[in-house]
Amino acid sequence: MNKIAIMGAMEEEIQPLLKHFSKVNTIEYANNKFYEVSYEGLDVVIAYSKIGKVFASLTASTLIEKFSCDTLLFSGVAGAINPKLKIGDLILATKLCQYDLDITDFGHPYGFVPGGKVFTPCDKKLLSLAKEVAKENKLEVSEGIIATGDQFVSSNEKKQFIQKTFNADALEMEGASVATVCDNLDVPFLILRSISDTANESGTFDFDEFLHSSAKTSADFMISILKKLKNLKA
Repeated sequence: MNKIAIMGAMEEEIQPLLKHFSKVNTIEYANNKFYEVSYEGLDVVIAYSKIGKVFASLTASTLIEKFSCDTLLFSGVAGAINPKLKIGDLILATKLCQYDLDITDFGHPYGFVPGGKVFTPCDKKLLSLAKEVAKENKLEVSEGIIATGDQFVSSNEKKQFIQKTFNADALEMEGASVATVCDNLDVPFLILRSISDTANESGTFDFDEFLHSSAKTSADFMISILKKLKNLKA
């Protein structure tokens, strides 16, 4: 790997990452800011996309095509669907889907369009590396399916639909679009999320209260992954 991208959806999700670096080169492009840093010899570009699948796709594509990043890591927060997941827990996506993609009237399953696929898997080597990091740091990290859609879910009915249809463990608003970009451009990627809410009627309150602590949990783990990648490169 030559250059690593780290993405978040919101500024709150990348600020904990930027605090690890004293020297940051800021580049403004495509109505956004990209932060070039160095981690013990590793070239890294950090950016937040803004919320939603379109902005996430734009930012992921820019990191790959303009900044020549050949590995992409996503750090951020998510709502829990699996009842075993609690606020602050970490989850690694094994694969991702778009729960709001619906052309079922044409006989296709939810989340599918011709030329695409319902699920996009994360890179197995990066997943394995992340699990090693968790073990070395004595951290509990779950694995599971993460569902993506352009809406903040705070409805038990919607949550149950997503769980039943996709067997999803968590949901958010960017991951599957980033996965699709990386998959089509042959860039290995990893999606790491920290649970900020339980995607139900209290979801908005939980999200506001736990956003910063959950984002820091995810960011700190991402820095540990960078350290592992640096050691592999060495």
